[in-house]
Amino acid sequence: MKKELTRQQYLDLYYYMRLNRAVEDTMVKLFRQNKIVGGLYSSLGQEAISVGTAYALEKKDWLAPMIRNIGALLVKGVPPRDVFMQHMAKYDSPTKGKDGTSHFGDLENLHIVSPISMLGDLIPVMTGVAMAGRYLGQKIVTMTWIGDGGSSTGVFHEGLNFAAVQKAPFVLILENNLWAYSTPVKRQVPLENLADRAKAYGISSYIVDGNDVVAVYSTTREAVARARAGEGPILIEAKSFRRLGHAQHDPAEYVPKEMRAYWEGRDPITLYEKFLMGEKLLDAKSKKEMEAKIDTLLAAEREFAENSPMPPPEFAATGVYCTGDDCHKIQAKWERPISEVTPPKSSVKAAWTVAGFGSGKSSGGANAPIHFGDTKNSIEIPASGGKVSGKNGAKPTVKKSGKAATSSTTRKVKR
Repeated sequence: MKKELTRQQYLDLYYYMRLNRAVEDTMVKLFRQNKIVGGLYSSLGQEAISVGTAYALEKKDWLAPMIRNIGALLVKGVPPRDVFMQHMAKYDSPTKGKDGTSHFGDLENLHIVSPISMLGDLIPVMTGVAMAGRYLGQKIVTMTWIGDGGSSTGVFHEGLNFAAVQKAPFVLILENNLWAYSTPVKRQVPLENLADRAKAYGISSYIVDGNDVVAVYSTTREAVARARAGEGPILIEAKSFRRLGHAQHDPAEYVPKEMRAYWEGRDPITLYEKFLMGEKLLDAKSKKEMEAKIDTLLAAEREFAENSPMPPPEFAATGVYCTGDDCHKIQAKWERPISEVTPPKSSVKAAWTVAGFGSGKSSGGANAPIHFGDTKNSIEIPASGGKVSGKNGAKPTVKKSGKAATSSTTRKVKR
């Protein structure tokens, strides 16, 4: 780790990683008490990725987390109580108890797009958000995450190609945690570095140690700046390890013991603490104060969540489908004069002029139903595709320039 940030930035990264882990530890307790009604997916050992990448974004930027990116939500400003209540399906949760995991967002204030269970689908979605921001002159960057397994889905490639072609200001974080459920990376991808997949789409990529939060932050900050400057999308592969199973039900017995032991010795929070201590940015007293601050916060947030009621039964049939303005208004936030991005100023002539094909007019000056160019001499061809012939097998009649045929049974071709 290199000392290149302000003292507050260093401590912010430490705080959010510790908060990330403490929130998940609290949820494990709630899960074992049967107070969490949905699945629980751990990011143990991967906190540096979620925190370091999200911390590199500006407030106006947009992100779309996946199930192991609770740290990114916390950095963006989501209170722990919302995370607790969401998993407990409480009525005061962001989705009013209609989801038992982290499928929630905040489009209005925090610029968070809800996770999508179909892995990879967030890539084209966030590409679209990036394009919309560019269209509105907002100078935003969008970000989402994908796992090593998810990078093998079709929409990963389709979405990344789409982002590359559009030069969208988009950053994709590929969390290579070595396991797609119980499938190791080497059994699914014949590549040493998944960042090489960016080459197929002509975009830049980085490889970073996902357990070094400063390296993750610094790399992402550079990628975000490049995307914002118009260089197009960038892929960052963060190499790490999933320390627990796919979810609470999975003991991950398929992971070799020596592999687990190695990565437990590279815990991102422990590594970062050693760095902070060595640089005199943290000491035993300030560490204890931060731990007390987090404990106090989470005790209050957990109490609020547990006291929140369950949704009333009659609420089950409401809020399932958006019915229009009575649900919520969806409209663009214009940051450029509307006249610049609406007709007539935004309009272009719907014609592609190519030599020999004209510009949409027939030889007679009228719009042709099927246009094959401005031709002075033309022949009539039956729409049925039959043979072209004149009377008694004579040569086809050649029409001189004049009124264009308008019959739906003929079309004009250049002779």
